[in-house]
Amino acid sequence: MSSNPTRKNIAGTSPYEPIIGFSRAVRIGNVVHVSGSGPVGAEELSAAEQTRAALRIIEAALTQAGASFEHVVRTRMFLAHAEDWEEVGRAHGEVFGAIRPATTMVVAALLNPKWRVEIEAEAVLP
Repeated sequence: MSSNPTRKNIAGTSPYEPIIGFSRAVRIGNVVHVSGSGPVGAEELSAAEQTRAALRIIEAALTQAGASFEHVVRTRMFLAHAEDWEEVGRAHGEVFGAIRPATTMVVAALLNPKWRVEIEAEAVLP
């Protein structure tokens, strides 16, 4: 596979990145795709705190890619429990209330049974 000079893979801290074959984020030109980010280290906290933890991971990846939350045009939230939707939504709104990206929230089984939320994001730089 030839390398694309406009592609930048951004590593995270997951030991599974090389095993599964993924990057925390990938920047292609002015677009940044951030992989699903779970609340690593916050597994015992509330759904809202888990959301904030996942968003901090996303923010770090965006920063490494030269972007910020203001550039996010899309988020996807995966909830382990439908009843967490409002708590997760409010925590998401703390960051994105004024930015208002296109957003999807679905209920799904998550890889870590202690996770209540996993979030992915897409950003476009001007």
